[in-house]
Amino acid sequence: MEKKISTKQRILDTASNLFYYQGFNNTGINQIIAEADIAIGSLYKHYRSKNDLLYSYLQTEEEKFFTSLNEYLGKASDPKEKLLKLVDFRIRLQEEAQCSGCHFIKINAELGRKDECVNELVLNHKAKQKAYLHEILDELSTSGSQHLETSLLANILFLMIEGAVVSATITGNTNDLKSVKAYIQQLF
Repeated sequence: MEKKISTKQRILDTASNLFYYQGFNNTGINQIIAEADIAIGSLYKHYRSKNDLLYSYLQTEEEKFFTSLNEYLGKASDPKEKLLKLVDFRIRLQEEAQCSGCHFIKINAELGRKDECVNELVLNHKAKQKAYLHEILDELSTSGSQHLETSLLANILFLMIEGAVVSATITGNTNDLKSVKAYIQQLF
């Protein structure tokens, strides 16, 4: 038996899909209402504004990203394996979304730094990704014989991965992410 989705969740799911695939600015409140099959009052009962809905969308994507990443890395204990699986995770995300890009990069590209709350959510998400990489590289540095400048390397790998995600949206394939993975395999 299917679990009934709450109205609030249906609104968020609908808006999330629209924001991701057609953009925040190209999505109107009336379209969200129509596609979620709700009354306008229901939307405003749960979300004060379209921007409030956007903040919920980004917070939800943040939580989903790191929960899924942790599950994907699973019981991997070897730091090199974790690093490679992290890239595999980003490849999988892009393949599942038909190379539609990163939720946070896309919103940032649309809104820039105009909305302080959105800007903070985007900056925090990317900082958390960088910290995740840094943590794995710290493990790799202490477990191996080589000394790594983890801050610099975490930043470089972060930029390579993020650039490859942007490239996937342009080319429609994950070849550059696979190149990043191959480079990491050679590096370590």
